[in-house]
Amino acid sequence: MILIFVQNTTPPVALLQSVATLSVQLKKEWGILCLTENADLVSVYENQYGEFLKTNGFPEVSIFVRQARCEQLAEFCEQLEASFLFFQLHDASHRYLRRALNFCRDLRIPYLFFKNSFSVLNLEKVVVPIGFLEEEIEKAQFASAFGRFSNAEIILLPANDYGSKAATTTDKMKTILDKFQLPYTVEKAQSDSFKIDKEAIEKAVEMGAGLVIISASRDYGLDDILFGPKELHLIRKSPVPLLLVNPRSDLYALCD
Repeated sequence: MILIFVQNTTPPVALLQSVATLSVQLKKEWGILCLTENADLVSVYENQYGEFLKTNGFPEVSIFVRQARCEQLAEFCEQLEASFLFFQLHDASHRYLRRALNFCRDLRIPYLFFKNSFSVLNLEKVVVPIGFLEEEIEKAQFASAFGRFSNAEIILLPANDYGSKAATTTDKMKTILDKFQLPYTVEKAQSDSFKIDKEAIEKAVEMGAGLVIISASRDYGLDDILFGPKELHLIRKSPVPLLLVNPRSDLYALCD
């Protein structure tokens, strides 16, 4: 199941089209999840979203409206056996995005913040920045899924570090991609691991890539708590969609 999470707002048609296309490529069902603390609004939202989807040519989509807090997002994703989450980002303010990232903190699936201004998701090229952290390898399974099922060209962008950790992880990713005979290129970045994600976004814009896969922060330090984690600032400024992967050892796989 691929889920679109909305917060009592109307999702843009480009978001619906993106998820509908991806669901066909991955051979998965898709649906809309809405959480509200007001029990009286459950049926209202069900009818509202049902009518909106039907009007825009998506009559067979599952709609899940639950009485719950947004902090329970990860719980409902597990209940619905979701393998991918699109988070409609209708408000890109610092305060709202910070709350949204907190909702996603416990997710064990990849998640993408989709701004209302985005066009339909383009998966012809996918950029994968690679830093020195061990969990960077987790991004390989999602990159390979896009390569296998969406015919995406994968661009690996290892950080320009003094150590060999990014290079070692890159070699491991290449082994996974080679297993499925997927097309990819490796371009060593100019930035180190601390700035590699920013350069990856710039590279995506330069080459017309439609997606960048980044790792979310492992832990929140004092600066993250005060000013927000690095992914908050990247999402706010990025003109291309970012797919986030939480650094956990028990991540679900996107595809078998």
